Amino acid sequence: MTGDSSASSLIVGGAASSPRAPLPTLPPLALYIHIPWCVRKCPYCDFNSHTASPVLPEQEYVDALLADLDQDLHAVYGREISSIFFGGGTPSLFSAAALGRLLEGVEQRIPFAHDIEITLEANPGTFEQEKFVAYRKLGINRLSIGIQSFQQEKLKALGRIHNGDEAVRAAGMARQAGFDNFNLDLMHGLPDQSPDDALSDLRQAIELKPTHISWYQLTLEPNTVFWNQPPVLPEDDTLWDIQEAGQALLAEHGYAQYEVSAYALAGRPARHNLNYWSFGDFIGIGAGAHGKLSHPDGRILRTWKTRLPKDYLNPAKSFQAGEKALTNDEMPFEFLMNALRLTAGVESRLYPERTGLSLESLAEGRAAAEQSGLLQVEPSRLAATERGQLFLNDLLQQFLN
Repeated sequence: MTGDSSASSLIVGGAASSPRAPLPTLPPLALYIHIPWCVRKCPYCDFNSHTASPVLPEQEYVDALLADLDQDLHAVYGREISSIFFGGGTPSLFSAAALGRLLEGVEQRIPFAHDIEITLEANPGTFEQEKFVAYRKLGINRLSIGIQSFQQEKLKALGRIHNGDEAVRAAGMARQAGFDNFNLDLMHGLPDQSPDDALSDLRQAIELKPTHISWYQLTLEPNTVFWNQPPVLPEDDTLWDIQEAGQALLAEHGYAQYEVSAYALAGRPARHNLNYWSFGDFIGIGAGAHGKLSHPDGRILRTWKTRLPKDYLNPAKSFQAGEKALTNDEMPFEFLMNALRLTAGVESRLYPERTGLSLESLAEGRAAAEQSGLLQVEPSRLAATERGQLFLNDLLQQFLN
């Protein structure tokens, strides 16, 4: 499925856009690798994850990932990878031997940047010291640890397989294994959670001295157990109290908010995610993985891979499930829905550089967003106001037809 990327007079945000220009330079390139298995599916999770069998098909899946990557290589010839992110599912269910063979195969196909960031998602229930030492020796240099809460009753409500003590130990084991750069994932707005409960979790996370904290509110997503059997969540006033107090606590300890739910110590934001939010390119391999690739002629393609692991591993089926070329009228929303999540936004020049469209094509939507107090009045940047961050959907509506 593709769209027409050559139209020269499409309407964008109420103003006629200029023709799509060839891109002056291609954006940084990242690689996302999806490993879809978990010990158990959590009731809030809408990611492409599946309960693992006792024996994972590691060898077959690594073979499939490399074959999948081979089919994307023609689109990235001559480029290097600036970051790799193993997501899931629970990638730390895979052995170091399997991930080592995969990384070796990837590097044989695409050069790695000298300072490449390689992140692995891990859950506390999967931590084994020897395994994580081996991961570090492979060149994996960043972990993202799915804590969610340190309180047993909250973890039970979320369907997590670990307890609070295991969560604390996981951070210590990560550091002992040689990881000086790691993220802790933490949720708030949990069933029956008070502000004191939420801040207690946050204080415990801060005590573990991660370089990065992803702190986000539990939301009920379609096609999840929680969507069909919703738990009782805190009232809006309580959620607001938690948000305000938590942001102040994080700032007090040096964790600067740089995205809606991302906080980092100085110099430690997630480079892979920054590339994603600033409309960089990424190859997506693995069951259900998504990708976005720019071409010098101005075409920008989004791709998605076969979702079910059994189909992804079936040689008779294609790895790629679909492809779509972004059209001129889709470009403002596609660019801004991520860029405006960044608290500082992005430099305005990035829009023409990464889309091939002129800044003037945003003029009408930009003026309306500024007038409504949702977008900062700053010619050199595209950045939401504090109110715009709170009402991001309303802000983005200004850039839809």
